[in-house]
Amino acid sequence: MVTRWRSAFILSLLLTTVVFAGCAKRPATTAVSAPPPTTAAAVAATPSAPAAAALAPAAPAPAPAPATAAAPTGTRPKPSDFMANENLKDIHFDFDKYDIRPGDAKILDADAGWLKSNDMLVLIEGHCDERGTNEYNLALGERRAKATMNYLVSQGVQANRITIISYGEERPLCTEHNESCWAKNRRSHFLVKAR
Repeated sequence: MVTRWRSAFILSLLLTTVVFAGCAKRPATTAVSAPPPTTAAAVAATPSAPAAAALAPAAPAPAPAPATAAAPTGTRPKPSDFMANENLKDIHFDFDKYDIRPGDAKILDADAGWLKSNDMLVLIEGHCDERGTNEYNLALGERRAKATMNYLVSQGVQANRITIISYGEERPLCTEHNESCWAKNRRSHFLVKAR
């Protein structure tokens, strides 16, 4: 009888241990936000960064200044501060793409020439057609504006003069529901402001 009670006691003790071990709380962790992405130029300028990071203690690195800062004072002008300029022509994109097409590269070459000879701040708006979700189109519009900005910078326009914004599908140029209209809406549009 004692052996039976002893076996029952040991079995209940083991089950209790298993239950409490299974319900143990996990240690609290704090979420650490990822640092903002760096530009390719900053990464290329520090080729030994991975080796140094392996030797250095884990501490958050200071965030680099964004390459798209628009004003030298450190504050960005509001989009409503910019105005249209007939000298800067819009460029257009293929469906679901943000690559600069050869014909649009010629337009951007002319835009870059005008911007280099006129000391103005420029706002590049990225636009999409109505197909796709709002979130996807906002991201695609941003990629289009960035691709446009990168092309202008490669042609000699100073990056600190350029601000980008994405409107996604929110500001269509054409409101019909056909391919010819959608093609007009897939664009990068330029606005300028005096420094």
